Amino acid sequence: MGDLAADLVADVVVLGHGAAGCAAAIEAHDAGARVVLVDKMAAGLEGGSTRVSGGAWWEPSSAERAAVYLRSLCGERRVPEPVIAAWAEECTRTTAWMRDTVGAEVGAVPGTLDRGIAGTVVEIPPEFPELEGSDAVTGWRAVGGALGRSRLLTALTEALARRDITVLLGTRAERLVQDADGTVVGVQVTDADGTRRTLPAAGGVVLATGGFEGDAGMVRDYLRFPDTLTWGSPYNTGDGHRMAQKAGADLWHMDNMTSIEGFRVPGFESGFYTRFSFRKGFLYVDGDGRRCVDELPRTGHGQGLVHGAYEHVPVRSLHAVFDEETRLAGPVSPTAAMLPVGWNVLVEGYEWSWDNSVEVEKGWLHKADTLEELAPLIGVDPELLVASVARYNAACAAGFDEQFGREPSTLVALGDGPYYAFTSAPMVAWSNGGPRRNEHAEVLDPFGETIPGLYAAGGVSTTYSWCKDGGMHIADALAFGRIAGRRASARALGA
Repeated sequence: MGDLAADLVADVVVLGHGAAGCAAAIEAHDAGARVVLVDKMAAGLEGGSTRVSGGAWWEPSSAERAAVYLRSLCGERRVPEPVIAAWAEECTRTTAWMRDTVGAEVGAVPGTLDRGIAGTVVEIPPEFPELEGSDAVTGWRAVGGALGRSRLLTALTEALARRDITVLLGTRAERLVQDADGTVVGVQVTDADGTRRTLPAAGGVVLATGGFEGDAGMVRDYLRFPDTLTWGSPYNTGDGHRMAQKAGADLWHMDNMTSIEGFRVPGFESGFYTRFSFRKGFLYVDGDGRRCVDELPRTGHGQGLVHGAYEHVPVRSLHAVFDEETRLAGPVSPTAAMLPVGWNVLVEGYEWSWDNSVEVEKGWLHKADTLEELAPLIGVDPELLVASVARYNAACAAGFDEQFGREPSTLVALGDGPYYAFTSAPMVAWSNGGPRRNEHAEVLDPFGETIPGLYAAGGVSTTYSWCKDGGMHIADALAFGRIAGRRASARALGA
């Protein structure tokens, strides 16, 4: 396993350079602990999904109303009351912490992409207004008052640098080190050059390694998707989950996630978010060519109201079919100017063409003069596809979708050819489950006992058992990252 690293003495070791990891490192350092932060990715790729997220956090009106809203969002998948209370209280402190401790310029996000027309500046209402406690939503806050472009990660990274906190990039954490009593006392890592060593951690180790959406096996086993796409970091591969399980951790809400529509393109590790922002002249058909869903249900972050219940949407691959007018109306995948979020937009730097013509030329979007000619390009029955479009167009003319109840204002008929199609698949923005933890961010074993010296925060173990509102992932990461950092430093310093 290697000798304890004499040149890197730490009270607290933090695994992961995203929002939770940075928050934990800053809080532990400011409490007097010696901190080492480790991330497996090289410079420019570190930070997990925080790097490519919207970077905004929700601002609750009060801890009391925030707690009510979270209970409603979780529904029957209850989260322990002490965890809810800690989350709610800490969320109310995030804006002040970002401004006063991190030193960031913080502003209210004035609007976001309207669900109907891209680029429209609107109020940011609760995504689940019918739930008790939704009045707690007062909007989002972000560095610079704007979404995305890695502003949050940049501010946190600068705060680490001002504190001279040791950061090891390109260093993979592999195993937690436990003493004879099961207490976590360090972590085994492998440097970029292949050297293996153990970092001691008198106060413990904070897992902030992100989710498992980049691990196809875990996605298949827990989220039930046979073929996964990621919107955030494709390198979120469940490393912290495996280390925690090896140390004896229990797991919670492993079947929960936030999924959005996306599609796979050769040569890209992550998927492209698909969104018909400017014109709604499209429909989805299944592998036979039959229309099978309401294409635009009312959704929050990951759940939609379907047949009177909140369900994950989307959950299956479907074929999107649209017409020439819709193709010309605007990009089917948002550009950085529309939504500066996602791995392909911010890291790969891909700029989708405004009229989708470049992607048609690349063969990413199928094109045919008639629906009969389009059908074999996506492997569906021509007669069924023609019939599906005809029935959909009839619903548009009537202003009523008797099949699936699509909102009348979104019913836009397909016109004459040419026609276009691509295969849409569920894309996991975040997995939510991971090592079970308590209100102190302490990881628990299957009997509800703490594993001494082990903490978790952020995507590796979110608070959310079911629904969540916008800005809540970052809020949760910053909240429990701070809690974990304080708890670990107090343990190290005997406070």
